[in-house]
Amino acid sequence: MDFPKKQLLVVGDRVLITPEEGEDRTRVGLYLPASALEGQPVQAGLIVATGPGEPMPDFSALDEEPWKATRREGTRHRPMQAKPGDTAIFFRKAAVEITFEERKFLVVPLAAILVLVREELPI
Repeated sequence: MDFPKKQLLVVGDRVLITPEEGEDRTRVGLYLPASALEGQPVQAGLIVATGPGEPMPDFSALDEEPWKATRREGTRHRPMQAKPGDTAIFFRKAAVEITFEERKFLVVPLAAILVLVREELPI
């Protein structure tokens, strides 16, 4: 029996990040191993997926009578500023480490991201 391939679906206002691992260089050119970087309060990584964003309430329902049947067009979400392909610098303590199909990922809430680095595409 063949099972369908699994995929990770990020929910809410969270992002899925592949952490930067290994050697980082100091200002004077020294390489630091990953174990030396664990004490740092921030970390960087590549965003591979984002959730849909934070759900927004349907304010149009407030104008209608409560006994009327309302038609919902689906849940609306506040759009995410982070996009796959961005590099995120985030608070390390807010990240949750998971392993999926033998790969390590970090799940980080959008509020824990300090800055995004986005490559500008040449026109």
